[in-house]
Amino acid sequence: MSRAIAYWELTKPRVVALIVFTAVIGMFLAIEPGRPWPWPRILLGALGIWLAAASAAAINHLLDQRIDAVMARTRHRPLATGSLRSGQVLAFALALGTASMALLWAGVNGFTALLTFASLIGYAVVYTGWLKRATPQNIVIGGLAGAAPPLLGWAAVRGFPAEGTLAALWEPAFQYHHALLLVLIIYVWTPPHFWALAIFRREDYAKALVPMLPVVYGVGYTRWQILFYTVLLLVVSLLPFVAGMSGVFYLGGALVLGGVFLYYAIRLLDPPSEFYAMQVFNYSVVYLMALFAFLLADHWLLPGMAPAPALELVPGE
Repeated sequence: MSRAIAYWELTKPRVVALIVFTAVIGMFLAIEPGRPWPWPRILLGALGIWLAAASAAAINHLLDQRIDAVMARTRHRPLATGSLRSGQVLAFALALGTASMALLWAGVNGFTALLTFASLIGYAVVYTGWLKRATPQNIVIGGLAGAAPPLLGWAAVRGFPAEGTLAALWEPAFQYHHALLLVLIIYVWTPPHFWALAIFRREDYAKALVPMLPVVYGVGYTRWQILFYTVLLLVVSLLPFVAGMSGVFYLGGALVLGGVFLYYAIRLLDPPSEFYAMQVFNYSVVYLMALFAFLLADHWLLPGMAPAPALELVPGE
């Protein structure tokens, strides 16, 4: 049982749950109201994306084992404690990744498999293996891989663009630009989300020689960057309404959620306690889940408030 728990911990279940949640929301938003739900692609797509995210998480454990052993937040992880060996973690990660690609390619479509593989490599290799140690802008540059899940979910339902070219991603008839708006929201959300945690854990990062923003430029500078990205996030979160993807129900939710996030970011400039940065971090998770829930509710529960896209589902191949 302890060995099973150790392997489960390798998958970073809470982080992966948020990834799969945003991917599934992308799937549901890709379905036109009144059309049959492609349940096989939804279920297999969600499972395949979960396997890929879990594989990336295990690779993160493998590449970060030196850092994890130093930081108080991560020193309980399986490799840091010695409950698992590097070879076991590598085999586990490769097995999950292979199962993910096989499942997505055979059960969903090749386009989703390729996008998911690119996202896995982007997070597990490019970000964890290089950017994390190379620059204090690591989370900004590498954030695209972590922002991809809604696009992966969208691709699982819609498949490859009908015209057969990547340029067709921008064709209004196919409306992949709506999926890219979801990616943009998560991409802009990532810096204030992660930097709030980095402020609270800055001594850990400094000890582990990880050049996070508050370690390199200081806490004050990082707080202003969080405020800047929070304002940008509030603006970006309104784009689904501007683009006709959602209606006034979502608009109201985005304004309220963004206003609360902005309040947290402003108060973080002169926080009431050292723990306040973690309150910002925790709210950022609630914010993203609630924002995507508003998108889903606007699209399905209140279809009269959001224009339904006039398009056919594209075959999975």
